[in-house]
Amino acid sequence: MKDVDTTKLSADEWDELNFPRPEANDFDAVVERAISRRGFMGGILAFGSGAAVMGTGLLSGSSAQAMNAANRFPFTPIDIATDFDVHVPEGYRWQVLARWGDPLFSDADGYDVAEGGPVAGSDRVFGENTDGMEVFSFRGHQLIAVNHEYANRDVNLPAAQDGTPANADDVRKLQNLQGVTVMEVREGDAGWEVVKDSPFNRRIHHNTPMTIVGPAAGHDLLKTEADPTGTASLGTMNNCGSGMTPWGTYLTCEENFNGYFGATAEPEVTAQVSDGFSRYGIGADGWGYDYHKWDARFDTAKNPNEPHRAGWVVEIDPTKPDSTPVKHTGLGRFKHENAEVVLAPDGRVVVYMGDDERGEFVYKFVSNGTYTPGGSTEGLLDDGTLFAAKFNDDGTGEWLALTPETTGMANLAEVLIFARKAGSAVGATTMDRPEWIRANPRAVEAYCCLTNNRNRGVKPNAGGDETPVNGPNPRETNNYGQIVRWRPHDDDHAADTFDWDLYVMAGNPNVYDNVYGGSENITQGNLFNSPDGMGFDSTGLVWIQTDGDDSNEGEFEGMGNNQMLVGDPVTGEIARFMTGPNGSEVTGLAWSSDRRTMFVGIQHPGGSWPDGTGLPRSAIITVTREDGGLVG
Repeated sequence: MKDVDTTKLSADEWDELNFPRPEANDFDAVVERAISRRGFMGGILAFGSGAAVMGTGLLSGSSAQAMNAANRFPFTPIDIATDFDVHVPEGYRWQVLARWGDPLFSDADGYDVAEGGPVAGSDRVFGENTDGMEVFSFRGHQLIAVNHEYANRDVNLPAAQDGTPANADDVRKLQNLQGVTVMEVREGDAGWEVVKDSPFNRRIHHNTPMTIVGPAAGHDLLKTEADPTGTASLGTMNNCGSGMTPWGTYLTCEENFNGYFGATAEPEVTAQVSDGFSRYGIGADGWGYDYHKWDARFDTAKNPNEPHRAGWVVEIDPTKPDSTPVKHTGLGRFKHENAEVVLAPDGRVVVYMGDDERGEFVYKFVSNGTYTPGGSTEGLLDDGTLFAAKFNDDGTGEWLALTPETTGMANLAEVLIFARKAGSAVGATTMDRPEWIRANPRAVEAYCCLTNNRNRGVKPNAGGDETPVNGPNPRETNNYGQIVRWRPHDDDHAADTFDWDLYVMAGNPNVYDNVYGGSENITQGNLFNSPDGMGFDSTGLVWIQTDGDDSNEGEFEGMGNNQMLVGDPVTGEIARFMTGPNGSEVTGLAWSSDRRTMFVGIQHPGGSWPDGTGLPRSAIITVTREDGGLVG
């Protein structure tokens, strides 16, 4: 990795450097084959452009008629931006609620321009790089639980050369700035603010005690010298997307956990563990965090099982600051984006999840037990069946059960610990980086952002599964991304089969006149790439957040900074609502209990946003209407 600035690498780029896949074909051949599929794409994209009704197979009019239907957007769409600021439509306003380093407690020193803040008390301030979040209303209190996905080492350790930790204190500071914040917020005359010293305020980080439960708890692959039971781990890391249970708890999802581990020597591991390291991207150097040099827990030469204790969905009760977070092994181990929880008609709990890596899978968990308000929730996120999705090119699909019998694996614990291998074994569909999944509150359907995949049709995934063009992933070398949606049969999210289509295929019609130009609901006024975050408001509109190329050049010309758009699932219309500062990802979305405030995350901004001086600081902002009306 010489001559590579690892502080600037994305997770995909790091994997590419450390685990290169064999090249299969060149770009010219790729594009030619993609163009030849345009006839097929016309049928699959019909509903995505507003021309078909899902589940009926009947056309409801031309796409032009659908696009000209009266829209439900209560704002005038805005243009792209390329500056270092946030922009919202006329009649709306935004304010900063909380920034990296803002104290949650009076005894915390908080942020300073020179150092970013001391290591002492760094677990008592608002963390770095906000991502998924949810709002909870509890006995008159508004509580936000929000993820802090990763650290920007060159920003968070400004005194360290190239952001490389120089000692254990540097490592501890990075560990403290990541994880989860739970905080109380309130609205006053000057807008929203964090309630400093609230009894609900809490930081959960890389060293917070956790409990491991479910079918894999106690398995030999989860045991370490520090925890010979395999049921008590430390920390939650690389917390990306989120979810909320019907019983009022927060789900935080561990994504690119592999980047925190390294080795001071060649690990002595079994063939099974070595194969797992390769599939999950566990390398010798990590992402440059250098945890393994200062904290033996992250040194796979000393603790080869420690990576198996990461990559799970973690449940946190925001109303009980003394409670221990719980890692649910029943939901499988992979690079979780988020966890979307819905209820089947019979009360069973269904959890949709995406594995955010090129060529990995979409998953669903269905509980054996049923949820009853006020009843016991024990086992509802562990006692059940994990499935991986198979999307057929004809617009149908099925959920493939991941069990020892279907996968040929030794036992259920190993199926869950190595869920990726299980998905490969049953022939699940390789996807273009499945990110956020959200269910429509007004219809029995779910949407998944497939953010991009430059390796589609070029290289296999990390497990060696081929990644040819397939139904929901219709373009090779896909740098734009798309959103797939499905409707379970019998209006039952627990059903084994479904119908699917593409709601939108991002692209640039100014550059391409083929499938790379996007679907028909992509226009000059709503160009974007790399859909990532997503949420539905109470009216059934879908909000789409992006994390892509904001160079505004070449094939991305006219797209500007990353942004948040809103889409109408009925007509297919999409409009731009917000743009973030250059360099940032717009990620994380939640609403106040009265739906008059939208909370939005701004991750890794460029320049010196939002303060105008000093270091750039990720933040949560509030968006409200100037007339005090509803925003979702």
